[in-house]
Amino acid sequence: MSITDTVLARIDATFEAAQQRWIDWLRIPSISAQPAHAADCRAAAAYACAELASLGFDATVRETSGHPVVVAHHPGPVGAAGKVPHLLYYGHYDVQPADPIELWHSPPFEPTVVDGPHGKRVYARGAVDDKGQVQMWLSAFRAWHEETGGMPCRISVLIEGEEEVGSTGFKPFVEANREEFNKADIIVVSDTGMWDIDTPALSTSLRGMVYMDVVLKAASRDLHSGMYGGSALNPINALATALGQLKNAEGRVMVPGYYDGVRDISTRQSNQWAALGFSEDKYLGDIGLSEPYGEKGRGALERLWARPTCDICGIWGGYSGPGTKTVIAAEAGAKVSFRLVPGQEPGKVVNGFKAFMQARVPKDAKLVFTVHGEAEGLEIPVDSPFVQAAAAVLEEEYGRPAVMIGCGGSIPIVETFQKALGLDSLLMGFGLDDDQVHSPNEKFEVRCFRQGLRSHARLLGRLGGA
Repeated sequence: MSITDTVLARIDATFEAAQQRWIDWLRIPSISAQPAHAADCRAAAAYACAELASLGFDATVRETSGHPVVVAHHPGPVGAAGKVPHLLYYGHYDVQPADPIELWHSPPFEPTVVDGPHGKRVYARGAVDDKGQVQMWLSAFRAWHEETGGMPCRISVLIEGEEEVGSTGFKPFVEANREEFNKADIIVVSDTGMWDIDTPALSTSLRGMVYMDVVLKAASRDLHSGMYGGSALNPINALATALGQLKNAEGRVMVPGYYDGVRDISTRQSNQWAALGFSEDKYLGDIGLSEPYGEKGRGALERLWARPTCDICGIWGGYSGPGTKTVIAAEAGAKVSFRLVPGQEPGKVVNGFKAFMQARVPKDAKLVFTVHGEAEGLEIPVDSPFVQAAAAVLEEEYGRPAVMIGCGGSIPIVETFQKALGLDSLLMGFGLDDDQVHSPNEKFEVRCFRQGLRSHARLLGRLGGA
């Protein structure tokens, strides 16, 4: 029996304790977006720091301009320098607000274990995003520590508290402390998903993002629609008209230069994705829709993973309460999200959107733009030895090959790691599409938690030569 086998046996024997640590952490309402929960964010950081310190890590809670970050280092085996990889694990302890509370079947910060079609599952805010997935590798560390007295690799850890609010304090922290972290070989991230409950996956691409507000201002005050209607510029009408031209009938985004740098997927990638057997009818049917809407002439997974998009995520202006109020509003606004793919430049998209809007509004319209975030799309080299090692251990754990998938969402901090530290990320996640991330009744399958924990333990063993 190998050392890794004995570690896996310990995981199985102590699994209830691992699950309890996960549940205890979930009870802390570490909502980064709400100032009232600042102390809870600090408590969640302290919880993770104490756990790492108990496993032989040099662990501290470090301050940022926002919520604190947990930093920990373990030297690995005696004399490990240059002999085993140096892994940097990243995760976040902060969670989304639980609103609307009334839609939860149980209190969001009182973790509830219930039966589901795949066995037990845990309902709580943060169950999968990201406390559950972080606790998998924390528990893998514990199993190695308890079985062998140490770690098979050199390990550093960064657990932030602002991922759900744009990592505004964490990004400068990474850049200011790059010398502390850029000696690692790879960053291990579990904040993505599997293909399905039986099929593990590695995400090899991420879409980037530009997120902007645009506000159109006209008259100096709200106007009576009877006294001024037909003469004065209506900001809501003008904004809606301009935004309505963002896409053409073929689903292509009409912002100037938007597709500059966008590459078609390879035949190999197209064939691999086709072999996954993805059903767009079921995918849409599960959310009450019946037909796809998007760029014509592109496959379903290509549109989701490898093509850029544009979506209006919010719009406001005028009166929206009960009854009537006959006014022409002085201003109107919208939130616009662009999902980007590798090759697109976020700054160019920002400028293109500004030019697009300026060209489509009347003379008296004054536009004000606010950029909330910019991140490039990323590709992870599939021939990386770390990707290959992760694929091997996932196949060992699940008894079937891991699939290489794209991710339509964004993890902007991965781009920060690549630019500030010069490091690629290994995106090995265990979430499922129905985990209801960011929604009421977020859950994580206990089976996914257990196999994710075991997979992380296997990865440590393989990379450490155990």
